[in-house]
Amino acid sequence: MKVFNTLSGRKEEFLPQGDEVRMYVCGVTPYDDSHIGHAMSYIIFDVIRRYLQFHGYKVKYVQNITDIDDKIIDRAAEVGISTQELAGKYTDSFFADMDALNIGRADIYPRATEEIPKIIEVIQGLVDKGYAYPAQGSVYFRVRSVPDYGKLAHRNLESTMAGARIEGGEEKEHPMDFVLWKASKPGEPSWESPWGPGRPGWHIECSAMSLKYLGNTLDIHGGGQDLVFPHHENEIAQSECFTGTKPFVKYWLHNGLVQLGEEKMSKSLGNLITIKEALEKYSADAIRIFALSSHYRSPLTYSEDALDAAERGADRLRQTAHGESGEGKVAGEKLDAEPYRQRFINAMDDDFNSPQAIATLFDLAREINRASDEGHSIIGGRKVLVELADVLGLTLKLPETPPLDIEPLRRLLISINDRLLETQLKGIPIESLPNDVESLMELITLTRSDLREAKQWQLADEIRTKLEELGIALEDTVKGTLWKYKRKF
Repeated sequence: MKVFNTLSGRKEEFLPQGDEVRMYVCGVTPYDDSHIGHAMSYIIFDVIRRYLQFHGYKVKYVQNITDIDDKIIDRAAEVGISTQELAGKYTDSFFADMDALNIGRADIYPRATEEIPKIIEVIQGLVDKGYAYPAQGSVYFRVRSVPDYGKLAHRNLESTMAGARIEGGEEKEHPMDFVLWKASKPGEPSWESPWGPGRPGWHIECSAMSLKYLGNTLDIHGGGQDLVFPHHENEIAQSECFTGTKPFVKYWLHNGLVQLGEEKMSKSLGNLITIKEALEKYSADAIRIFALSSHYRSPLTYSEDALDAAERGADRLRQTAHGESGEGKVAGEKLDAEPYRQRFINAMDDDFNSPQAIATLFDLAREINRASDEGHSIIGGRKVLVELADVLGLTLKLPETPPLDIEPLRRLLISINDRLLETQLKGIPIESLPNDVESLMELITLTRSDLREAKQWQLADEIRTKLEELGIALEDTVKGTLWKYKRKF
């Protein structure tokens, strides 16, 4: 099994420190609803954890929550509530989104405001060792004290300065020094510290939390590519200086970003599709297939066409997994799904190549359907399909069947009959309409087929549109017109 390590810039054999993989992924800053960019990142690391567990590893997974931050303070002031109330509201919203996407909960969700003692301990240790210095109630990290600063982003301090957005602060010794503890401003939440009231800087939170819950060396640290610099670079510097242990992280994994048009999707830019908005139109399986259809290190462009295709793919997998009995009629003939399992493993062993893994699922589904048509036993194939889909977090759950009122269908048939009188087609015996949905739908689809055959396209299309409004989707196939309830996930 090989993974691409951002630190080395190449694929490396995955050799964790022990049977338990220690994994840390940067979490959310809860000041608004989470968006599809968040969904992509957390789906990816959920799949990585699932695959490691599939391989037999135990995984201890920690994901922080940055529940105090400039953005939280600004938004709370804007809406007139406390930072604690705002962060609590959107943390709950985040968990609801993750559950809806079938993303497994992390083992620990440390919150910055609950980890102040550990954060202060780490900052004090860095000050004592000369890696950090107090200045006007704040504390800054000396980047020049770290000879290999910039090793994750693969650039030196000078080139880093040239392309960086440097935070102000006349009290800093060097422009690139970053804040570990921020002196409080009037009206802001603050905590007591040896340097006066204030709050932690962003970077130190993750170091303190990962060191506390996972130890001095992590196996995997994950996050989006936009976190490589400065966030993860600064995590390395302060963590290795505090502990004296290298490496802080064995394998750095970074996912590509979701784009809407030419720019990355982000709350600050305001060009986002929230997870809740996406789930109103698409199933969790479709969103996961969309996110996993591109290699995790590649950028992904959000489009409804891509999600529509992902939903159709999810439907194919669902129908295959939940089709009719697969006992088979041909004695002794069974579908051998093991080659597909091995293809799936080979793909995922190669830096979690989810596009190839998904392609394998569709190939297996196609083979299951072919074998079923030929009367072979497909039970084993279905079992493997469901097992491998679960590794990718796909539930393959069939949509709920919503209750459907018969009366609108009866009224539709009556209106169709009135329109048929305008054509040369035979009318419908309205006086003897059936009283069950299946029979009514059979009559409607047969009538619509007659209309299509008679080239009465407008009326046929009107029937389709009216049925869609009633929650029924039609599909014209070589075997005739099929109908099904529209999705309700």
